[in-house]
Amino acid sequence: MKNKLTKASIVLATAMQVAAGTQAFAQKSPAEQPPLIQRELFFDNPEISGSQLSPDGKMISFLKANKGIMNIWVKAFDAPFDKAMPLTASEEPIAGYFWSDDGKYILFTQAKGGNENDNIYVVDPRAKADASGVPASRNLTPNDKVKAYIYAVSKKNPDVLWVGMNDRDASWHDLYKLEISTGKLTLLEKNTDRLAAWIFDWDENIRMAMRSPEDGSTELLKRGKDGSYTKVYECGALESCSPINFSKDNKSVYIETNKGADVDLSKLILMDLTTLKITDAERDPLNKVDFGYALFSDKSHDMFLTTYTDSKKRVYYKNKELEKDANFIKAKFPGMEMNYNNFTKDEDKFLFSISSDTKLPEVYFFDRKKREMVFQYSPRPKLKPYEKYFGEMQPITYKSSDGLEIPAYLTLPKDAEAKNLPLVVMPHGGPWARDYWGFNGFAQWLANRGYAVLEMNFRGSTGYGKKFLDAGNRQWGMLMQDDITWGVKDLVSKGTVDPKRVAIMGGSYGGYATLAGLAFTPDVYAAGVDIVGPSRASSASLGLSAPEQAVHDRTGRFLPFDPHRRLCAAGS
Repeated sequence: MKNKLTKASIVLATAMQVAAGTQAFAQKSPAEQPPLIQRELFFDNPEISGSQLSPDGKMISFLKANKGIMNIWVKAFDAPFDKAMPLTASEEPIAGYFWSDDGKYILFTQAKGGNENDNIYVVDPRAKADASGVPASRNLTPNDKVKAYIYAVSKKNPDVLWVGMNDRDASWHDLYKLEISTGKLTLLEKNTDRLAAWIFDWDENIRMAMRSPEDGSTELLKRGKDGSYTKVYECGALESCSPINFSKDNKSVYIETNKGADVDLSKLILMDLTTLKITDAERDPLNKVDFGYALFSDKSHDMFLTTYTDSKKRVYYKNKELEKDANFIKAKFPGMEMNYNNFTKDEDKFLFSISSDTKLPEVYFFDRKKREMVFQYSPRPKLKPYEKYFGEMQPITYKSSDGLEIPAYLTLPKDAEAKNLPLVVMPHGGPWARDYWGFNGFAQWLANRGYAVLEMNFRGSTGYGKKFLDAGNRQWGMLMQDDITWGVKDLVSKGTVDPKRVAIMGGSYGGYATLAGLAFTPDVYAAGVDIVGPSRASSASLGLSAPEQAVHDRTGRFLPFDPHRRLCAAGS
């Protein structure tokens, strides 16, 4: 994907130069122009990423290129990063991993050959390398025709995982107990009732399951002592409901939901599984966006914090001590966002990252008892000296063709006058996703070349409520496209953008929007780059795996079928 994106950026730059007939920074003299930042600094593999502390805090693991491919490495906490040992030598990038609760193993999932059938692998972080240069990894689910899911990781018995395997039925996973040390799989439940997931409480008992009926709705089921299931909550096809964790006493379950005709923003409710009484637990204090995320303590089982994201992320702490730690840290990094990587098992230490729209991420270690903060690494240290040339990412809004307000982000070249600039429009993929405020390598690369960059959360984007999400139903190439086009018109009307120098570029759904923009509004765009985007809406579901197709075929219900818009036609 990285090569595709880099090639696409080259194509876009060439097309824009031809279309515009001038350099983007022509209004500045050479002495005033910022240095041209090389593409590789933005788009090459990060030198280090994805770091985690071992449960005892004595080791740090991370992702780093091994023969050009991102793999897992490990080192002693006090050792320098250049003394780390590679744990894997995969020929395909490893995207993520985790430690077993006792720190004995590192586990990761990976598919081979692009078949999307993830297997679960384990490696001993303390083992010596064999002739291949890395310790031997074991495939715990050795079947390239099976897609394995991890549902829960045991804290009481760190040798145990609860996993799903679709070896019996490609569309649905059965529940297994997996012993890491031996690879032994024990079937716990055969899935013959369209169950999409099982939910475990803090005592590691199966308490609930999620069911996906054929009508696209969702049912939450309570598991009885005899193993039978009873429906206790349901939401329709155009609603969402999902258990996220149990209360500290295990009597109630937190459910994120937007169920109800009069409910727009998703919230957290708390359901008592004995009485089935429901109480509101958490919702956006500003009543602007959906519930975002909740972080729980694995030690005390208390809720640590919740987050909500409108133009920027807001964090609401429930734990006063963790809030004190965060305030201590954030005081040293004003205007920047903080994210937790992971905690040690005793929760006395953690890794965190800090970043902003114009500041690259940096990762630090924090000792809560000593109140000691130690810098660990920057993922792109060679790019860091150029931070002073990055342009700010400004949250903006504008009205679409029907008056709907569209939230967006505008990045301008550093110190450039917001007048008559060339523009690159970057609609996000999904489309059931959203763009966020923060460092964006593509936006900064383009801004460094003199382009303004517009990223919008068009209708159908997630996080802004059910009405905003559903406003995008069957609007591919139509009102969703207007949301993009009217963003250009807004900037042109304000004199910020030169209407003759506008390009559009995106991947996946953003690629579809690129093609739709060029086809339906050729007068708006001088150039466009489609990155792995479908050329017609009906093809968007062709790459789904059997489980994905079975659980939720959104495309069949939400894509447009207007015969007058060729790119939107299904089956044309």
